[in-house]
Parts: sequence; C-alpha cells; structure tokens
Amino acid sequence: MTPHGRNFKTVALDAYGVNPGDLSWTPLRELVDLDVYDRTSLQELPVRAGNADAVLVNRFHIGNRELDLMPGLRYIGAFATGYNYIDTAAAAARGITVTNIPAYSTMSVAQMTVALLLEICNHTFHYNSLTRRGEWSGQPGFDYQPYPSIELADKQIGIIGLGNIGYAVGRIAEAFGMKVAAYTSKSQESLPTGWTKMSLTELMSSSDVVSVHCPLTDETRGLISSAMIDCMKPGSIFINTSRGAITDEKALAEALNSGRIAGAGVDVLSQEPPSKDFPLLHARNIFITPHIAWATKETRTRAISLVAANLKAFLEGKPINVVSHPRNQ
Repeated sequence: MTPHGRNFKTVALDAYGVNPGDLSWTPLRELVDLDVYDRTSLQELPVRAGNADAVLVNRFHIGNRELDLMPGLRYIGAFATGYNYIDTAAAAARGITVTNIPAYSTMSVAQMTVALLLEICNHTFHYNSLTRRGEWSGQPGFDYQPYPSIELADKQIGIIGLGNIGYAVGRIAEAFGMKVAAYTSKSQESLPTGWTKMSLTELMSSSDVVSVHCPLTDETRGLISSAMIDCMKPGSIFINTSRGAITDEKALAEALNSGRIAGAGVDVLSQEPPSKDFPLLHARNIFITPHIAWATKETRTRAISLVAANLKAFLEGKPINVVSHPRNQ
C-alpha cells in the first residue's frame, strides 16, 4: 500500500442501507481515514466531503454539480454492482477512478426473485392471513382454496439479461422443472444445455414467467415497453428485481388491473421511495418489496469487504473492478 492510505480522506455518504448498525466498518477503517454518514444531502456535501480524496456511495447521485463540491476527489467506490447514479463520464473527465463490486449479491437477489414468484404462485401470505383470521376454522372441510395455486414444472421462464443473477435464477428455475429461455447477447452455443436464446418479442409472448435481470443503461431504459407488455402471454407472471426504469410501469399496472397477466412481483421502482399515488402501488395482484433483494446480512458484509478490496487495490496503484478510467491516465 502507498504511504497515503492512512491519510486518505474517505467518506461514506449514504451508508445506512449497507450498514444500519449491525456490521463492522473495520475492513475500511484499517485502510483509510473513514467518516461514515447514514445519509447526506447536497447541502451537507461540501462540509462532509469537500476535502475528501474518496467517497463511497450506495445510491447517492454524483454528477457534475456534486463533483464541483468535491474538487480534490480521486476515487468513487460504489457499494453495488449497478452504478447508473454516478456520472462516470464526468468522473473520468476529472481524473477520478470509479469502481463497483460485481456479483456480490447474486444469490440474495436470485433468492428474492424466486420468493416473489412463489408468493404469486402459492399465495403463502394470503393463506397465512386468512388462516390466522379464523376463516379456515369455519369451513366444512380441510380443502379451502380461495386462491388457486400454480405449478411451475414444465412452464417457461424468460430471463431478460443473463449475467450472474439471471444465470442463477435460471438454474433455480430448472430445479423446479421449468424450461429456460433467455434474451441475451450471449450466443446460443454458450448457453447451458436446454436453454433457448430468443428475441425479446418471442420471449415476452411465449413465456409463462418473465424475469428481468439486466442493468439500467441508456439502451435498457424502457426496454419492457407498453408494446412488450401487450404481447405477454395471457395469465403470465412478471418479475423485476433489477431496476424499475427498465419497465413501463403504467403499462404493467394496466395489464394487472385488466387481469390480462396473472401477477407481478417487483423489488424495484422507477421512483424510490414511491409517491402515494404511484401506479403500481394500487395495481391488482402485485407484490412490491422496498429494494431489499440485495440486503441480506451476508451480502452487506460481503459488500463492505469487496469495497475495501477495491480501495486497497487503488491505493496500491493497481485498481480493480474499474467502471470509469480517468482520461488523464
């Protein structure tokens, strides 16, 4: 490590989601002079990070305005795989290195994807609620089934984006006996045996379950458009644990409310937190969780360790997991 590590002023600007108090910051504190803030406003930024060498962010937006307030910044570390909230071009133009932590949350997000799917298929929450209210107790027999269940075996799951998470979801789906289709840049020959590469339209129209796992980029914003939702198979299920802005949420709400698709499960929205009149909050047959698929304790522990490893590599002059290279280097 360079001798600058201990004097390398580093500020975690929005650390609450990563560590609300149940984890240790030791892996980072052993490397740098670290200040930690649960949340930071734009107004607070100059005082907290105006003289920072590095900032660590979870969802804190960093663009030209924010960078102007941190003139000595040399490094931005994302506590996430996605980094669409960082203007990487602006950072590169100022000689700032940006890193992320790929694959740190793969199994937790895959687990939530399947949890949402199973809730829609098996109605566990609803059945638990009605049983505890005494509704089952008043029935003439044991076979009380107000919510029809869905068996996944032999149905097709269409996975949009076949990175680490999409691949993990496909493998879990296989264990349920599902057929796997994928919309991906990968070749058919590189896919696991039995998986089928499809165009987006073909996948949307033929799949019983559609699950979104691509990053939010200029190319994927609005990818699941109204037209794509309109061509979904009647009675199908939609899952999104990626980014809300990939989907036309108004069109999704309309498809749910009309009963054209059977249900949806989303862990992400285009507006987080949502306003009280946000369309999906009032849609039928939808389960919404507050962007927590990644947030198991195991994953958050891993995130801190991986961010520390990225920062250590940067201090040693050999940066890893770089998503934006300084133009002056």
